[in-house]
Amino acid sequence: MSKGIRKVQESDVDALKAVLVSSELFPADLLDAMIADYFVNESSKDIWFTALHNETPIAIGYCAPERLTEGTYNLYAIAVHKDFQGKGIGKKMMAYIEHVLRKNGNRILLVETSGKAAFELTRTFYHKCHYTEQAIIPEFYDKDDDKVVFWKRL
Repeated sequence: MSKGIRKVQESDVDALKAVLVSSELFPADLLDAMIADYFVNESSKDIWFTALHNETPIAIGYCAPERLTEGTYNLYAIAVHKDFQGKGIGKKMMAYIEHVLRKNGNRILLVETSGKAAFELTRTFYHKCHYTEQAIIPEFYDKDDDKVVFWKRL
C-alpha cells in the first residue's frame, strides 16, 4: 500500500465523491460546484488536497485564505474514507497542509466544528494535532449546536 498526499487533480473528483459519501462530511453532489473554480483559476489561493492509497484518493481536504487577513487560512473540510479511518491519515493530512501553508509564508490555520456530542472525536482530533480551542459561539449552527473554533500558529 503506497500512501502519499498531494493537491487534488480533476481526475480525482469521482473518488473524492466516494470519500464524501463514506465519511458523510457533506453531500457529494456539492463537490463539483465547490471545486470547479479551483481547476480553472490559476491564481486561486484555495488548496484542495488528498491522501492516496495505491494512487486512488481516500481522503479530502480543503482550505482557503480567511478574507481580510494576512497569512490566515481556514480549514473548511477534511475527511478520510471510513475504510481508512483510524490509521493516522487525517493527522498526516493536517501536517501536510500546515507545511504547505508555512512554506508559503502563512501564519495561522483556523478550524471550525460543531459543539455537539457527535463531534467529540473531531474535537479530540484537533487537540491531538496541537490546536488550541479558541472560541465557542453558542447556537451558531442551530439552536443546540455551538461553533467551536480551533487555532494554530504555523
